[in-house]
Amino acid sequence: MQLAPLFPIAYRLLQPNFPQCLWCGNGETKIIALTFDDGPHPQYTPQVLAVLDRYNIKASFFWLGVCVNRSPDVAKAVSDRGHWIGLHGYDHRSFIRLSPPALKDSLERTQTAIYHACDIPPNQVRDVRPPNGLFLPQTLKFFLQWQYRPVMWSVVPEDWARPGVNQVVQRVTQQVKNGSLIVLHDGACGGQDVAATIQILIPALLQQGYQFVTIETLWQQAQSIS
Repeated sequence: MQLAPLFPIAYRLLQPNFPQCLWCGNGETKIIALTFDDGPHPQYTPQVLAVLDRYNIKASFFWLGVCVNRSPDVAKAVSDRGHWIGLHGYDHRSFIRLSPPALKDSLERTQTAIYHACDIPPNQVRDVRPPNGLFLPQTLKFFLQWQYRPVMWSVVPEDWARPGVNQVVQRVTQQVKNGSLIVLHDGACGGQDVAATIQILIPALLQQGYQFVTIETLWQQAQSIS
């Protein structure tokens, strides 16, 4: 079963009920954020970086701690280019299945891995996207208590299922609008196609007048509005 048609519905239902999460940016400006989950990957992430370099685009990467430990050189290459770094848990286990101590440990181990690879202090890596987008109200309570910032999405083309590059591009271009927060994957699931996808997607969105920004810019916008 394809989940792609359900994500826009989920977004419309969840976004107003969980305003403490970052779901999108300011709908009044033509800015969008391109984000990547499940990396860094030794093959796919460098391919993504090459395309981002070509267009001078800054993106945001939500990392698994185990992957950072496996590919610290790739992680550093991402960081050195000024891309934004967030947390996706240590090993992609669902946050709603973890006890509070296990969840906290998963996030802190990932921060530590990033610190060793990129020399970014743990208190500067506070953005968290739950694996598979699954969370409970209690999960968000813990994030805020531990001073993390929950980041979700507004455009999810289900690229991890590998429906084909053209299908992913079409899904994004049909859903994108001012402030969109787009999720793609540069890990083991979906990473095979991601560079080819953004090679088509980025120039198409630039041609439509969109400006690519990082998650940090979207947070700053949200704070200025509130």
